[in-house]
Amino acid sequence: MRKGARLCVWVLLLTLLTACWNRRELNELGIQMGTAIDKIGDQYQVAVQVVVPGEVSTRLNSGRSPVTLYKASAPTIFEAFRKLTETSPRKIYSAHIRVLIIGESLAKEGIGTTLDLLSRNPEARTDYYIMVSRGMAAEEVLKVMTSLEKIPAHNLFYSLDTASRTWAPTTTVTMDEVILQLVTSGLNAVLPGVKVFGNQAVGDSKSNVDKIENGAWMQAAGLAVFDKDKLVGWLNEEESKGYNYIRNNVKSTVGHLKCPDGGLLALETLRTDTDIKVSFEQGEPVILLRIINESNIGEVECKIDIKKPETIVWIEREIETKLKQQLQQTIQKVKSKFNVDIFGFGQAVYRKDPKAWRKLEEEWKERFPRLQVNYDIDVTIRRTGTTNNSFENNIKE
Repeated sequence: MRKGARLCVWVLLLTLLTACWNRRELNELGIQMGTAIDKIGDQYQVAVQVVVPGEVSTRLNSGRSPVTLYKASAPTIFEAFRKLTETSPRKIYSAHIRVLIIGESLAKEGIGTTLDLLSRNPEARTDYYIMVSRGMAAEEVLKVMTSLEKIPAHNLFYSLDTASRTWAPTTTVTMDEVILQLVTSGLNAVLPGVKVFGNQAVGDSKSNVDKIENGAWMQAAGLAVFDKDKLVGWLNEEESKGYNYIRNNVKSTVGHLKCPDGGLLALETLRTDTDIKVSFEQGEPVILLRIINESNIGEVECKIDIKKPETIVWIEREIETKLKQQLQQTIQKVKSKFNVDIFGFGQAVYRKDPKAWRKLEEEWKERFPRLQVNYDIDVTIRRTGTTNNSFENNIKE
């Protein structure tokens, strides 16, 4: 082998023997699971929920809290994050973050700066959930101890994820998704809200999980509506569900109808699909919401004969009517109170006719409140359960 070839081989071998110059040992890191950012005066306050490794292990835990909270304040969010090193003995490691909570007061000023910083962080993934603390500081949400999940940030992540898939008045939004909402023409952002209920003073102590019923708990609290990057208001539970129907976010949910002779009929949505169609009438865009819904009968508290085909038809028509009213009320509130297109109607116009949208875009704020929306809703009852009529109808007096 020639001398030059041997030299090349040795150089290649040496590159395989080099150590990781930027390695960080696990015992040198503080694993960050949740982040809360508030604005207090002219200072940003950052609070991070960090795992206490020994307390998460089933063999080594001593009964102390499985997480700890570090916080710092500074004129900028970046400085506040770096300032955490004054109190944390370890470098905060953000690759495993599950939730980011933004304080309501900060959200009203604008979340653009916050998202700009966090989206630049190469260490963190972008699949964590973002939410707004409703009526309280974001820090307060991270303080609540939880029982079923040892780590409160995990509890909040999975609670939001489960509720969005099975209940529908809330939704999940990741970092990538909220940035996409903010930069997409004809679509305004929406984030889920979260709030602490019960005794907050008890919530941040271990006694909160020592009883069957927690003294304080975290819970989804409607949807936050944004105009550009600023919070402008909230949707309640029914309006939030209506929003999710329009945005095709509903995977499953449960609702009810009132029976003619009193009592309620509970129904489970199995599948729903929403399609936004756009047409033009005399140069004005017209929206058609086409919704296909498949449901099951889950509970019967009234005297109706669900074995009769005409009864099933009546139920289907009643669901269609109720769903249409829910969507109309949601859209009307957003139009009249917030005047922001959170439904993506403008984006649908753009997809239909980009040239027309370029003419409408600058005037969309003025056109959106008078936008005509039509509805085409088709509901099908698939199953009535493992029994036909309720056995309660046959209970003897």
